[in-house]
Amino acid sequence: MGDAAQDLDAKGGALDTAKDLFAGAAGGIAQVLIGQPFDIVKVRLQTSAAYSSALDAAASIYAKEGPLAFYKGTLTPLLGIGACVSIQFGAFGYARRYFEAANTRSPSGSKELGYGQYFAAGSFAGVANSVISGPIEHVRIRLQTQPHGAARLYAGPFDCIRQLSARAGVLGGLYRGEVVTIWREAAAYGTWFLTFEYLMNADVARNRLASRADVPSWKVALYGGLAGEALWLASYPLDVVKSKMQTDGFGKDMRYRSMRDCFAQTWRAEGARGFWKGIGPTLLRAMPVSAGTFAVVEATMRAIS
Repeated sequence: MGDAAQDLDAKGGALDTAKDLFAGAAGGIAQVLIGQPFDIVKVRLQTSAAYSSALDAAASIYAKEGPLAFYKGTLTPLLGIGACVSIQFGAFGYARRYFEAANTRSPSGSKELGYGQYFAAGSFAGVANSVISGPIEHVRIRLQTQPHGAARLYAGPFDCIRQLSARAGVLGGLYRGEVVTIWREAAAYGTWFLTFEYLMNADVARNRLASRADVPSWKVALYGGLAGEALWLASYPLDVVKSKMQTDGFGKDMRYRSMRDCFAQTWRAEGARGFWKGIGPTLLRAMPVSAGTFAVVEATMRAIS
């Protein structure tokens, strides 16, 4: 492992990582602006029984809270998701280069990654990302699900952070649901990067292209969108549990004592269907959001390479 890490440094890994981080930040901004309206509908469906469908939830939000309600809690992800996606692509790029360096020392001498390595690199990126995505998503979900108007609980993201930390400390409050977040991120981003890399590599081989830079932008977006669908299908039950835990009360009002307890209660109360509530709007959101993210990241990488 040490030899491979030295090879990374010798090949200018720091500069490559900086490029990955920058491109990821650009992709993250696009991701938030495209996906936030879909996301608030998903969270409302996951955490409330008041809506019969995604359309009903969207219509209710619009009628009772106005069009700007679809961007409730946007400041936190706009600041944070750019950082999250930056970390995702930076960590994935680092792990990919580590595997490439290790592979060149194998008997075959080929630096090409196997698909198990792509999944491992993506999972590494997800776990690295979870350190900041956990609290960012917790704050966003609290803001998205709080009452409207004078009954609201939080004045904004910073007030929400303050109140959560005051109620149960940083770990028990702000980082509530972090264990399930780590599991979700590992499964989600392992699948996300694996799917995208497989589709891009298959296109290069099928059309006998010189490199992936020759793949048309519309195909990059399409493959990114399909990767987004795969991401959520691989991780959605974990996301449901995370959302339930991050909208739960504190102290005597706490319903779920742990990730395992939340899984058990959801299964008893709702069966398997309970783990897929809100999947419709999530998959609708995933295609444009993930397509936009990969399209922006690939375009940025091509521009700065």
